[in-house]
Amino acid sequence: MNLVPLADRVVLKQFEAEEKTKSGIILTSAAQEKPQQALVVAVGPGTEDVKMEVKVDDQVIYSKYAGTEVKLDGEEYIIVKQSDILAIVK
Repeated sequence: MNLVPLADRVVLKQFEAEEKTKSGIILTSAAQEKPQQALVVAVGPGTEDVKMEVKVDDQVIYSKYAGTEVKLDGEEYIIVKQSDILAIVK
């Protein structure tokens, strides 16, 4: 991957949206809600004020409207500030 985040930014790969509801109804792509859970694929160095607490391969939950979506080599990524990450899933 050629994305190298700067400062306190983190590159995330979003998990796939659910295609079925719990009751078995198949959703169209327009009706699918984007998941707020993602995999960390790159982490910036941080700043003097911000120590980076996430690392590559962490699963995280991030704010719903956070970040900038980018497409690179056919893959979609989201670049967020570390402060937009709400929790690490363990």
